[in-house]
Amino acid sequence: MAPWWARSLRGRFTLIATAIAALVLIPVAIAGIVVTKTLVAEGVFNDTQDTAERIAFELRGGVLPLGAAIPVPNPTVDLVQVVSAEGLLLGASDGARTLPPLSDIRPTPADRVINTTNCLPTECIHVSAVRVSVSPDSPIVYAGRSSPDVLQTRTLEIVVAIEVTMLIALAAWSTWLVTGRALRPVATMRAELDRVHAGDLSRRVTQPPGEDEVAQLARSINGTLARLERSAEQQRQFASDASHELRTPIAGLRAQLESAQLYPEDTDLEALVESALRDTDRLEAIISDLLLLARIGSRVDIVRERLDLSCLVRQELATRGDKIPVEVDLADGAYVEGVRLQLSRLLTNLLDNAQRHAETMVLVTVREERGRVPRRDNGAESHAMVVLAVENDGVEIAPHDRERVFERFTRLDAARSRDAGGTGLGLAIARDVAIAHGGTIRVEDRPGGARFVLRLPIV
Repeated sequence: MAPWWARSLRGRFTLIATAIAALVLIPVAIAGIVVTKTLVAEGVFNDTQDTAERIAFELRGGVLPLGAAIPVPNPTVDLVQVVSAEGLLLGASDGARTLPPLSDIRPTPADRVINTTNCLPTECIHVSAVRVSVSPDSPIVYAGRSSPDVLQTRTLEIVVAIEVTMLIALAAWSTWLVTGRALRPVATMRAELDRVHAGDLSRRVTQPPGEDEVAQLARSINGTLARLERSAEQQRQFASDASHELRTPIAGLRAQLESAQLYPEDTDLEALVESALRDTDRLEAIISDLLLLARIGSRVDIVRERLDLSCLVRQELATRGDKIPVEVDLADGAYVEGVRLQLSRLLTNLLDNAQRHAETMVLVTVREERGRVPRRDNGAESHAMVVLAVENDGVEIAPHDRERVFERFTRLDAARSRDAGGTGLGLAIARDVAIAHGGTIRVEDRPGGARFVLRLPIV
């Protein structure tokens, strides 16, 4: 089993933050200790060296007689000894009179001042040794003081170690607390998602305020749940509609066959076969359209190619024998990327729909559309689309029906009377093909008729 910190995002964040704090604070603490001790030692040596040089100056000028107690100019530097070239004690301060030599270091004429440390039987001291003159028999002045506690003991290291430990612990605790608060909405969303099941997709997760990553995640989850709910509802409706649409021709076919079985002598075999084939063709058309709807978008990226939509319209019209002539207004070079067979099927369905409802004319136009569309951040971005429009002068589509006509097995009342034998899936296939190719299809205003407009990204 993985350790707790590996199973918990909160634990991993805390561990990483603690490691970073340690990597930053420990070197800083060590550097701080070294710098502090260096500065303290330099301050002590400055005092001892200043005292030793002042006494050496007074000795050179004959102001300070030897043999008597040497006065201390700096009370903090209370240990002063003057030693001859032969090592004899010539004078000392009251504090150093009974002490052994403060140091055995002998400055040379080239190096008149030497700073060092030395441990006496009673204490450790910082000492500055100054040569009075450059003559060979010049005495040496030693001035020293007890080493500060910060340099003799580990008190500073212990205090800094405790402070660093507390800071690292504070960083770990703060990260644990802040991460817990930041991830609390995620835990809430997880619990709410656990309660979502296939039988009830209406639940939504709680969306925290703000525009951070967690709020965006909540919006994405709610959007996904909404799409799943719509998809499940569409599947239920589709299953209901499909069973109804398939049941009708099957029931008619069964009734005819049962009648022929009961009354064989009264059955017109030719009419029976013709009717059965008609119902079979309808069943086959419905099943083929259902399979196409299931496949659209699943493999669209595999067989995409660059197509001239105007050329595709010309090729499609060349293979048709429509009862109403089709007028065209096609802009060359309107290239899109897509699946040729699916776009041909989309065009076929739009043309079939226009032919069924047109009175005297059908118009197909292809053009490019360029412009700028607003973005969510109040900016704008340029877009380029290929627009295919198929118009007819038949019955207008009411605004409240313009979305419904693209639903599966949906046919308006006016269409039912003129569209016997249709599967009711043509416009649904057209819409799914458009969406699978990153485009849109909609019904737009056209006085005295219907206008279906397809928009696909230009390439």
